[in-house]
Parts: sequence; C-alpha cells; structure tokens
Amino acid sequence: MAASGEITIRPMTKTEVGIAVDWAEREGWNPGLSDGECYYAVDPKTFFAVLLDGRLVGSFSIMVYPGGFAFGGFYILDPEYRGQGIGLAIMERIDRLAGPYNFGIDGVFEMQDRYAAHGFLFSHRNIRYEGLGGGTRPPGLTDVRGVPFDALVRYDARHFPAERPGFLRRWLAQPGATALAVLDNGEVRGYGQVRPCRRGAKIGPLFADTPETAGRIYCGLAAAVPGQPLFLDVPEPNAAGVLLAERHGMVPVFGTARMYSKEIPDLPLDQCYGVTSFETG
Repeated sequence: MAASGEITIRPMTKTEVGIAVDWAEREGWNPGLSDGECYYAVDPKTFFAVLLDGRLVGSFSIMVYPGGFAFGGFYILDPEYRGQGIGLAIMERIDRLAGPYNFGIDGVFEMQDRYAAHGFLFSHRNIRYEGLGGGTRPPGLTDVRGVPFDALVRYDARHFPAERPGFLRRWLAQPGATALAVLDNGEVRGYGQVRPCRRGAKIGPLFADTPETAGRIYCGLAAAVPGQPLFLDVPEPNAAGVLLAERHGMVPVFGTARMYSKEIPDLPLDQCYGVTSFETG
C-alpha cells in the first residue's frame, strides 16, 4: 500500500533528535545517554526527519567525516507506516545526500539482501556481546585526557576510514564516560571508551595493537562500570576480539552487517576489538 500524503524530509531539530534516540531504544539498539547530543553538537545537519503530512514518522542520520567518507544510522520508520513506500523515498534521499561519499552502514541482518540489491558491498559482520561490568583496573592505563589529542586522532584514523577530530573531541567528553589508553614511550598502542547507555554501558571504540593490550583496556573499562550490563560490538573477523568477549563471559545478543556503498576500506580488523557505534561506524 502506498502512503497517501506528502512526504517531507528535512534536518531534525534538537528536540526531534531526542525522539529519534527514543525510537532507537524502542528498536532495541540501546543508544548511549548522550549520543544524540554528541552527534548534534558535531553537526546539527547529521539527523534528518521524515514527515508525512507534517507528522514525524521516521528518521535517519548521515555523519560526514573529512576525506570523502560518511556513515549512516538511525534509519527508523514508525511501524505503522512501513510497507507504504516511505522507505523507498528515504533511500532515494540518502542516495542523493551520501552519493559523493563512500557511505558505510551497519544494517540489521534481515535488511542485508535489500542493501546489497541497492548496491552496498558486504564487508563483515559485527556481533554485539553482553556481559557484566566489574573487576579491578589493571596498571599501565592512562586516562585519555593525559594523551596528546593529535596522537589519539592519528591512532584512531589507523582503525577508521577517516580522521575525525571534531567527532572524537565530543565523543570522548560525554558525561559519565571513561576513556583509557595504553602508551609505549609516548606512542598510543591502544585506547577505548565506555559510556552510559539506556541499559547498562557500552564499550566503543576499542582499538589495540595486540590482544594483550586490548584485554588490559577492556578490564579497565569494565572496572569503571561495576555490576552494570556491559556491551561490546566486535567485528566478527577479529578472532582475538571474539575470544576476548567469550573469556569475560559475554554472550552474543545482536548483530549487524557492515556494508559500504563504493569500496571496502582496508582496515586492520584484527586490531579493532569494538566499533565506535552502529550509528557512526
């Protein structure tokens, strides 16, 4: 059945961003408590509202990074309006907005074939693991506030398709978050962050040169949220990352297909133990 009425797509207001984050919670995505405010502060044009005759019925986001890369998220349509052609209108607008970029997404598995038919290239699966926070913070960890920001940006860009200083500055300053790094003679060898979410806390990102370094950072972040449900989104090709989650008693609860519109970036997935988020890559 086709939707009857006028479909309008425009940038979201800050209040509407909060509604989109609520929808994400309803879908079971468990967003961070400050995610929406963080994205909006980086770029108010990140979120888009989908309206039918003036009523808000859907949302999507496109986070544009320097260097020709963008990432999409919050693609949500009110269940009452699904199957009426509105999703096609959203995809057409996304195509126009993201067309100049290599556009990445983390799509739910049931939508993978549809995205592939739309031209997206499958890279790998990301698996969400759930465990429990707690334990003791290991020695040798440095709060990221004590790490030169430029060094952190360079290290992050080795594990992500673009340098993203504006985003990282906001992301690492989220209220209630803990971000830790491992340094070797002043060089960053790994870093990660845990932030409060609608349910429990979520680690993201977690990048590290070695499994031992990743394990230390994980333990430090878990110690920051004792007794809380703890989530980690692991790229499935990283066998050491899967073992890290399993070793700490985490179990898989959700997953996505990482896909790209133009080309699959050459990233060291064996050093990517936790993606930043399913909405920003």
